Amino acid sequence: MAEAHATMPEVFATDEAEIAVTDTHGETHVVEPTLLGLEPYQWVSVAMLVLLLIAFLGAKVHKSIAGGLDNKIKAIRDNLDEAKQLRAEAEALREEYAAKIAGAEKDAEAMLENARREAEGIVAKAEEDTAAMVARRERMATDKIAAAERQALAELKAKAADASTAAAAALIAAKHDAEADKALADEVIAGL
Repeated sequence: MAEAHATMPEVFATDEAEIAVTDTHGETHVVEPTLLGLEPYQWVSVAMLVLLLIAFLGAKVHKSIAGGLDNKIKAIRDNLDEAKQLRAEAEALREEYAAKIAGAEKDAEAMLENARREAEGIVAKAEEDTAAMVARRERMATDKIAAAERQALAELKAKAADASTAAAAALIAAKHDAEADKALADEVIAGL
């Protein structure tokens, strides 16, 4: 343990920081420590002066800092007000476009329904027109067939009349002579 005490430094504690000085008259006076030639009360005065200067200059700095902060706060409030206004405008635009979209959807549904009705009308008219055209064509075909039949019948009648006339003439020529013709002619003249 003696070795441990030998390596450790020796510390002396003093209760007072005062120095006793004996003057030439043999009187002992206590001298308090000074720093840079100023006594402790003078240091307290200098510290108070520095503290007051800091407080005075700090107040001016505080005012400029507070003014800068107030300007920042005002700018932020202006930005917030502008953002609120922009948000309100955006909401109004959103509602307007939502209404336009809803109106467009209704218009599209109405246009689709109208197109369906028109298509149904066009299909019905086309069916009617087709039926009328088929009926007309059928009548025209029937009329053509009837006309062809009448013409064929007329031609047949004409050919039959020609054939019967020729046959009658041949029969008459074969069975009638000049005297029979003379009697027949006299009979017709007498009837006139």
